[in-house]
Amino acid sequence: MTDSGDAKMGIWMTSALVVGTIIGAAIFMLPVALAPLGANALIGWLVSGIGIMCIAYALAQLSRLGGDGIQANIEREFGPTMAFLAAWAFWVSNWVAQASVAVAIGSTASFIVPELAGHDHILQVGIGCVVFLTAVNAIGVRASGGLSIVTVAIKVVPLLAVIWLAVQRGASGSDYQQLAPVPIAIASIATATALTFFALTGFEGATAPVCKVRDASRTIPRAILGGTAFVALLYLLAGSSIQLLLPANAIVNSPAPFADAMVSRWGQGVAVIAALAISISAFGCLNGLILATGELGYSMALRGDLPSALARTHGANTPIVSQLVASGMTILLLLANTSRSTANLYTFIVLLSAAGCIVLYFISSLAAWKSSQTIRARSIVILALLFTIFAAYGTGLEASLWCLVLLAAGLAIRAVMRRLSSLAPSPVPEAAPAAPRE
Repeated sequence: MTDSGDAKMGIWMTSALVVGTIIGAAIFMLPVALAPLGANALIGWLVSGIGIMCIAYALAQLSRLGGDGIQANIEREFGPTMAFLAAWAFWVSNWVAQASVAVAIGSTASFIVPELAGHDHILQVGIGCVVFLTAVNAIGVRASGGLSIVTVAIKVVPLLAVIWLAVQRGASGSDYQQLAPVPIAIASIATATALTFFALTGFEGATAPVCKVRDASRTIPRAILGGTAFVALLYLLAGSSIQLLLPANAIVNSPAPFADAMVSRWGQGVAVIAALAISISAFGCLNGLILATGELGYSMALRGDLPSALARTHGANTPIVSQLVASGMTILLLLANTSRSTANLYTFIVLLSAAGCIVLYFISSLAAWKSSQTIRARSIVILALLFTIFAAYGTGLEASLWCLVLLAAGLAIRAVMRRLSSLAPSPVPEAAPAAPRE
């Protein structure tokens, strides 16, 4: 079970990819969006934790069919069109998520270096990170996997620190902060669920590398289930702790709520170190997303669903063109939304990416239900399907409509590619050598 010797990812790198891509920027930025929801946010974390584990189980079941990519596994059950829609939604969700992580890196960096404060500077830092990590991923899948292992060890520190502060305050008899006085309502819980659901996405990235995971039918399911369970519990505790440590209005106006939570207890110096760890966490998440997004574009190009240029590789079968295209889309999304405030930009991007994930999860869960043989497995998958429907309601109308537009665009691109492929002249076979005369 080592991760060396054949340029493929083993259990440790795959698990690090799962944990590293889930623990990115969302958990550290989400308190800003969740604080106004009060107790609804805590309920949202609980609902999301249960729902995401059911979805992780469904994807783990599906991954047991093989390591040639999630699109291929869905195609076995529902055919090429449904498989393409899932893969396209996955691809779109990933490069949109890259934008949210880039914004979070820039926002946290402004806490460390005050001169970087301001919307324009935050975007510049985020775009610079996208460019740099695209270059790292161009080296190969093991370079990205190795970076994931390093960053995972760093990124859990701020989460554990905030949990410790909350436990310490309770043990000392001090009062917790009051949650925002918002009544508990289905609509508010649904919004909280959609936001927290996004923070728990990312485990699906383990299904993206096509034929680049060793013993994929065993390694991928184990990495998905183990990594997701670990992060779900950690998030439930850390996300709740932040709302108990800081006033709601302070959270809403903070560029780095986790760092601010540490200032009052350990001082500015420790908070800066925590903010640096958070930046590294987001940096590692962005690294994993770029890896998965490049592999997805490469896989769809191999199938003729995207332009063949995206299937071009370099070195250890690294899809450089696909990585460049996805990173370019991320940068364009950031530049196209410069008029939004940092908080509004982040929330919009989070919900749009979540809408894409929901499409992937719904189709994948349907495929897992069809391929499952036991009542127990199918019951868990049904819970996953119900959760995705509830999360779709929580993403709101704007994000859902944009997701439908992007899905329609994907189908149009696929139709054009298939049409061009059918019109292309077939290669002329070489003439067979003439038979020798007798």
